[in-house]
This record gives sequence, C-alpha cells and structure tokens, in this order.
Amino acid sequence: MQALDESALTHVATYFRALSEPTRLRILNTLRDGEKNVGQITELTGCGQANVSKHLALLFESGLVTRAAHGTAVFYGIADAATFDLCDLVCGNVARIVDQQVSSATALKKQLGKVAKG
Repeated sequence: MQALDESALTHVATYFRALSEPTRLRILNTLRDGEKNVGQITELTGCGQANVSKHLALLFESGLVTRAAHGTAVFYGIADAATFDLCDLVCGNVARIVDQQVSSATALKKQLGKVAKG
C-alpha cells in the first residue's frame, strides 16, 4: 500500500466502502456458489428487490460483481474469488478481537466479584 498514489488509494477506499455494508456482504455470500439473478438474491437475503438492485449496482460499479444477460434475465456473479478470501480473513480477525473482548470482560467480572465479596 505504501507505493500507491492518491488515485490508487481512492480506488482501494471505494472497494472497502463497498464491503462495509451488511446487506452487500449478504449479497456477496449468496454468490459464493455461483451466479444468481436479482429474484434469487432477493429470496436468499430476505431483502426487497429495489434494495438488492441498488446494492448490486454499487457492487458492480466497484468491480466486485459481474453482470451478464442470459435471455431476459440478468445474472450477477463474483468478479474475483479473492474477495471471499479477504472477507474470510477479516471475519477471522473480528472473531479473535471479540474473543479477546469477551475474555477481558469475563476477567473484569471476576475481579469485581472478588472486590464485592471482600
């Protein structure tokens, strides 16, 4: 990242911004096993069709999904499987952070319990 100019950093920020919304992450998860149309994605995410379409447009503009017409239907797919690797890496890091926070909270509760009894 150190060698990136302002333009490249802006593209990187746009990429991460596209990944920063839970609905878009849900949509990407539906594409793990292959292309789907808006109706299928709507059904799998439980989101409204207009909302899904809006998020798909942003994901497409950000280069995260592909769009292809098959007859009268438009199907969306993941543009780069490495996106899932990145998301899995981040999810693992978040899980570790949460585990550390839970451990710290548990230790604090034990200390407070000892103080209250003492």
